[in-house]
Amino acid sequence: MSESCGCSAGGNCSSGGCHENKSPEDLRLESSVSRIRNKVVVMSGKGGVGKSTIAANIAVSLALAGQKVGLLDVDVHGPSIPRLLGLDKTEIRMEERSLLPVPWNANLSVMSVGFMIPDPQQAVIWRGPVKMGFIKQMLSEVAWGDLDFLVVDCPPGTGDEPLSVLQLLGTDARAVIVTTPQAVAVDDVRRSIGFCRELGNPIAGVVENMSGFACPQCDHVEPLFGQGGGEALAKETNVPFLGAVPATSLMSRCGDKGLVFVQAQPENPVAEAIGRIVKPLLAHAGTLHEREGAVPAPQAEGTVKVALPLANGSLCQHFGHCEQFAIVTADTTAKTVLGTENITPPPHEPGVLPRFLAEQGVNVVLAGGMGARAQSLFTGQGINVVTGISGGSPHEVVSAWMQGSLTAGANTCDH
Repeated sequence: MSESCGCSAGGNCSSGGCHENKSPEDLRLESSVSRIRNKVVVMSGKGGVGKSTIAANIAVSLALAGQKVGLLDVDVHGPSIPRLLGLDKTEIRMEERSLLPVPWNANLSVMSVGFMIPDPQQAVIWRGPVKMGFIKQMLSEVAWGDLDFLVVDCPPGTGDEPLSVLQLLGTDARAVIVTTPQAVAVDDVRRSIGFCRELGNPIAGVVENMSGFACPQCDHVEPLFGQGGGEALAKETNVPFLGAVPATSLMSRCGDKGLVFVQAQPENPVAEAIGRIVKPLLAHAGTLHEREGAVPAPQAEGTVKVALPLANGSLCQHFGHCEQFAIVTADTTAKTVLGTENITPPPHEPGVLPRFLAEQGVNVVLAGGMGARAQSLFTGQGINVVTGISGGSPHEVVSAWMQGSLTAGANTCDH
């Protein structure tokens, strides 16, 4: 028997920890959390900064990019997520002693205390230990299954709920911290950064929400609420700045109707701003390529089709402006090119090219530049995107990629 843990496995527990000293609830929690590849906790030290709206749009953006996503609302006193996603009339069900999360679409499942309170006037009056127990139940007793991402929407502050979430999820949970530009918000949000650092959790970055007001008629952004406070905070505290999201009356109306903005208004500049926030989350998970340097060789063996945008017969630096696509069929096992066909794409409209190339059987796009929203649409079609590629014929570029000698520079269309 091991002196370090006292278990009958002699200190050689198969999971790396001592199961005999853990309760069934703790083991169930460990099992549930182990099936989540990436954990994103959306938080803020200040209320009223639009944190739930940002959380909902991040979760939906990830789901629309083809990721399997769970969205957990742990704001027990003011759960907003059900209304924002048009699920506020939904009741939850149980199956084999597990709560079933509410599906928003095939890729996104949602859980909130809001589903458990049928009376909108009923207040939730819980002290800290009860909140901790509830959050633990939401992680261990909800049938989340295998998730690429769990996005957690926390209430404002650095109290019981965010503390419980980060402690239960572990130190690999990454925080997205939301602020507005005003100094009074930035002062409180600064404490959220210190909070995460004290707990040892990495910070994915700061989002400056309501960064000016976007005119719904002309998209001009007027700095009614100020601008730059979130970016200055990120620079001051040496954390990534994920981007600025202007306020727009369209987003407010969408939220009231239960329509998620990035789906309802995908071509709106504000939706594109949210896409830029989501892009580094996908890149960190290995879903998008955005780093400069060597491009990893393909891992899967077999026949693949690679699309490269062309203009005047050469590699085009923006896929949306290309005249043709070179479709290169390659054998990644033998690392040889089997053939190349040039095809003319349909007129460039939102969502058309990802569907068109998917119909051609394309698995990979190698391009000079592509915006974050477009990359997400390609990912949703099961097509991997590598940007920053330049020079060489399609045959040479694909050969270098298979040999592991292809390098990428900056994304020439990073919007």
